Amino acid sequence: MTEHGKDAWLGIDLGTQGVRAVVAAADGRLLGTGSCPLTGSRDGDRHEQDPASWWPAVRTAIRATGADLTRVAALAVDATSGTIALTDRHGRPATPALMYDDGRAGAQADRVNDVGEEQWIRAGYRRMQRSWALPKLRWLLDAHPRAAADGWRLAHQNDVVNRAFTGHDVPADTSNALKTGADAASVAWPRDVLAALDIPYAMLPGLVLPGTVIGTVCARAAEETGLAEGTAVVAGMTDGCAAQLASGATAVGSWNSVLGTTLVLKGVSKDLVHDPNGVVYSHRSPAGHWLPGGASSVGAGLVAREFADADLAELTAEAAPLLPTTLLRYPLVSPGERFPFVAPAARAFASRRAAGRAEDFAALLQGAAYAERLCFDYVDHLGAPTAGAVVLTGGATRNPLWNQLRADVLGRPVTIPRHAQPALGMAVLAATTHDTLDHAAAALVRADRTLDPRSSVTAAHLEGYLRLVDQLTARGWLPGPVAAHARERTGG
Repeated sequence: MTEHGKDAWLGIDLGTQGVRAVVAAADGRLLGTGSCPLTGSRDGDRHEQDPASWWPAVRTAIRATGADLTRVAALAVDATSGTIALTDRHGRPATPALMYDDGRAGAQADRVNDVGEEQWIRAGYRRMQRSWALPKLRWLLDAHPRAAADGWRLAHQNDVVNRAFTGHDVPADTSNALKTGADAASVAWPRDVLAALDIPYAMLPGLVLPGTVIGTVCARAAEETGLAEGTAVVAGMTDGCAAQLASGATAVGSWNSVLGTTLVLKGVSKDLVHDPNGVVYSHRSPAGHWLPGGASSVGAGLVAREFADADLAELTAEAAPLLPTTLLRYPLVSPGERFPFVAPAARAFASRRAAGRAEDFAALLQGAAYAERLCFDYVDHLGAPTAGAVVLTGGATRNPLWNQLRADVLGRPVTIPRHAQPALGMAVLAATTHDTLDHAAAALVRADRTLDPRSSVTAAHLEGYLRLVDQLTARGWLPGPVAAHARERTGG
């Protein structure tokens, strides 16, 4: 039970465009939401933000909730995955923050992969990408050679905010530290690898699992936010993991499929899922399980690009009777694919010219649903459990035809939650200070609707799906064993 009168949880989402805060009551009611914008700068591969802007934005978002903050028992903060900065010995930002998609550390990534190959294989993801935090940390140290001597330290995005809440140094959560090289299984840094990369161990924060209490709100933070002094501060997760908690997909075998600009699939497994192709990597769940997932370049981004001038409601109505269509599309938003296969040369394609705009739109929706099915078949091929609940989130859930299509293609029920924002996921995580993760998610996450597959069209879609699998295989993008597993799963 919570302390008398402390019956609410605060979740904070540090996004790219802004900070969002949610105060959720123990019975699942949202007591208030607030936000504050953030700005950054882009220049080619570079993407930066000023870390000094994060805490003022967090304060503003919290107060904007309008909720009675004295009811909050605990809070948690998520952050964009792989965003880091260096701070001075007093915790003040010493460099700009290199954001989650900053790609300047290409040469450093090559070195990181050469030195740490065995460690990354054990961790389940095989290789680090240049946008990951460890290559960027090495880049920062190359750019600031006196950083270690001057007592500078690594800070992930939410480390900066958690320090402001508590008033002291804080450990990092293994979720945000995953791309910095943290071993989530042992909750430790790989010292030998870091030493070989000339990264001083003293620069690194301690490590804890998400959901661990890392301090309490200090007097200064209480005065600036309106929270009660002594409110528990809980180690958070990445924004992607936070969104998964907000979907309610926390039990082993359950999956959250996020279809926005691109497609992201995240599930729950009892054991670490190893992927020899480096397509899937796993975070650690607050419950001690693993959260395998991957991100595709297929997505709804093409809707905005190709149908920007269309009345989407009208176009959806025209597309509905055309499904399933024999026109096959693989709707990549950008060149190259990364999940459910790695193919830098992959490009969006269509099997033939569309008979009209409505058919082209129908094929786009269908192609994304087929790609989603292939993602499920891929993680099943790796041995991940896939028989649990499927929860759909992301901007595409605003289209009811697309939701039903995805249920039809998967051949299983899908649920759409009422609120699926990462900040709510952090409220769920904060609630684990007083309950299990599954119980906290069940209490705070509300389903909006569940859609059952229509058996009358599922068989026809599976025939089209297998034709797409054949086309991906013929292009040399989809590995033969994965294609064979997809056919086996459909009975084809």
